[in-house]
Amino acid sequence: MARFSIHAVLALLFVTASAYANVIVSSPGNGETVSSPATFAATANTTTCSRGVAAMGVYIDNDLVYTVDSTKLNTSLTLSVGKHTAVIQEWDFCGGVTKSSVPITVADKGGVFVTSPANNSTVSGVTNFVATATTTCAGGVSAMGVYVNNQLQYKVNGAKLNTQLNLSPGLQKTAVQEWDACGGSALAPVDLTVTSTEKTLPNLQASKGWNSWGQIAPTWGDCPAPCPGVTWSMQQGVSSTSLSGDATKFSLSGTDPYGDVLWENPLIGQFSTQGLPDTDKSLLPTLHNFTYDAWFFVTDAAVTQALEFDINMFENTVGQTWGTECRVEAGNEWDYWDNGVKKWTPTGVACNPINGGWNHVVIQVQREADNSLLYQSITLNGVTATLNIKSAPFTVPASWYGITVNYQMDGDHAEHANTTYVDKFNFLYW
Repeated sequence: MARFSIHAVLALLFVTASAYANVIVSSPGNGETVSSPATFAATANTTTCSRGVAAMGVYIDNDLVYTVDSTKLNTSLTLSVGKHTAVIQEWDFCGGVTKSSVPITVADKGGVFVTSPANNSTVSGVTNFVATATTTCAGGVSAMGVYVNNQLQYKVNGAKLNTQLNLSPGLQKTAVQEWDACGGSALAPVDLTVTSTEKTLPNLQASKGWNSWGQIAPTWGDCPAPCPGVTWSMQQGVSSTSLSGDATKFSLSGTDPYGDVLWENPLIGQFSTQGLPDTDKSLLPTLHNFTYDAWFFVTDAAVTQALEFDINMFENTVGQTWGTECRVEAGNEWDYWDNGVKKWTPTGVACNPINGGWNHVVIQVQREADNSLLYQSITLNGVTATLNIKSAPFTVPASWYGITVNYQMDGDHAEHANTTYVDKFNFLYW
């Protein structure tokens, strides 16, 4: 195949949407166990209706139980013990509706409820711990913590815990504990088997072999430089705005509204920049877990339409793209790429990167046994959102073989000049 044909097809898929309507839920979390009354907090915004959002509401098991005439919702609702499907919805002044579904479980008594990882599960060395706690103490839950082999490794104030810990290979006895304001506590043991099979490709921002293309409306096809309406540059070895002393500067400007720039690096398989051509095809078929771990610096959020972080895999006519984008100027929300319907889909998870500072993003995904794609979680600046969203693969030519990663900057309505930096970009696979 031609070296760049794969990217031309992907570019046709990755269309930047300038219009959106979102419901972003900050509480409760997806799949969270809560006490009653439960707190519901969310915001809504839209560019599909010029008159804006008219109202918001909460449905519990298909029954509308609360509404407010506002773009913000914050209320406590009394719920029965058990599993419920909560839907937070917005209505705009043009008759449009947008909603986010949040499955929850209401606990019948106090305790610690661990969403991730599952007890007796096998995990990688970098493990997400996500948990909530409830208590009958009138003063509530004061703090939560994670023990590893009887040693306290992490502690946070409040009734929610969400962190990543590095665990040593082998059998590990962990536990999540809560302490309440009345002097009581509760503990949930979580026994884990930690694998040591993951491999890391480090400092990819400093790697050789980066390719780049502009993408402009209406086709969004790959446009090599010089590309009318979009200009860009990439400068490696930056020590001034850097964490490691070896950051990479990415710049975008031009005249074409919403013009994008895609930077791509082939890691494994064809055109590998990491010495992993896998010519005998013994490596790629064994891989099912991937982590995109990078630090990025936003210089001006006001002109940052969106930033995109993608993993692509191609094997035996099966194409898989785990696409994630942080819409900044375009609505402060994480989207994921749904291969099955070929469009960006809101996750309902807020994305508010630090402006004028460094941000740490960790995206964990998985290739299922049937080649479906699983979006497991997104962690931004230490806060993990558990997604567990599945998407179908798509068909590619049989000759395509390999794994690539992308970093993309999307231009705004006026294609204002914009610069971001990337550092400590690691890719983990196993």
